[in-house]
Amino acid sequence: MPASAVPCSACSRWLTRTRSHITAAGWGLLNPYPPREGSTMGHDYTDALLARDGAVAMLTLNRPEKLNAFGPKMEEDIRAAIAEVNRDPSIRVLIVTGAGRAFSAGADVKAWDARIREGGEPSAVDRWRQNEARHAMVLGLYELSKPVIAAVNGAAVGMGMDFALAADIRIAAESARFAMLYIKRGLVPDEGGAWFLPRLVGPARAAELIFTGDFVDGREAERIGLVNRCVPDDQLLPAARELADKIAAGPPIAMEFAKRAIREGLGLSLRAHFDAIGYYMSVLNNTEDVAEGMRAFVERRAPVFSGR
Repeated sequence: MPASAVPCSACSRWLTRTRSHITAAGWGLLNPYPPREGSTMGHDYTDALLARDGAVAMLTLNRPEKLNAFGPKMEEDIRAAIAEVNRDPSIRVLIVTGAGRAFSAGADVKAWDARIREGGEPSAVDRWRQNEARHAMVLGLYELSKPVIAAVNGAAVGMGMDFALAADIRIAAESARFAMLYIKRGLVPDEGGAWFLPRLVGPARAAELIFTGDFVDGREAERIGLVNRCVPDDQLLPAARELADKIAAGPPIAMEFAKRAIREGLGLSLRAHFDAIGYYMSVLNNTEDVAEGMRAFVERRAPVFSGR
């Protein structure tokens, strides 16, 4: 871990609710530069907090009293944070976690109904716009140009599970519990779960999880491939940070193309995949990072990638 990294002994403080605790743990809240038109740089983060240390940013779902259920303000904060991370070239990896004892308990239905009903009885169009905003948030995380690691603590159910599945990599605490509870409410996974799950655990196991709404703990999630690994609770954020630092040390342009290749490859033929890879390689071969990688290999040293 580089000198700028947060000491592991301070990692537990990242799960607190307040900005001061996040700052105390060594994560400086992203500096609100003078806002520009169309910029989220001046966004007031409250229900989700965005902090950074070096090349790694952390997005903390921050409604612990509601088990980080998704309400209107939290979703606004998340969309702003995703846009900010995507725009900042100095941020190379994003970690997503939850404050308190849960990752996220899903959607805060009461909060959303209260927001929608402020203008009177909600129409079908109002409900559609609500769903579109949520879908844009999940898509934003899934399509983020930088690698995303979900550090799942406690419950990740319904929409909370969907959101975790949108990350590239998932690390679960032993206390983590996953469930697609939609079916128990007479619903279907509407924030990506029915799309993500078959790609992660296969159609048959995805069907079982969706049809039953049963809970899966962290160890079982690791066994079936739902998460990359399961670690003791006190090692969750240190493990996520260690992996984030390793990824952040890599070449950012190649990392973005690698992420695209993985995602696009799920829906392409091998021939089309080769066409895309050929384009990526032609771009990468003209970057300073490739030259640095070659020099480092010849000189038998670790490369230092600039992202150019």
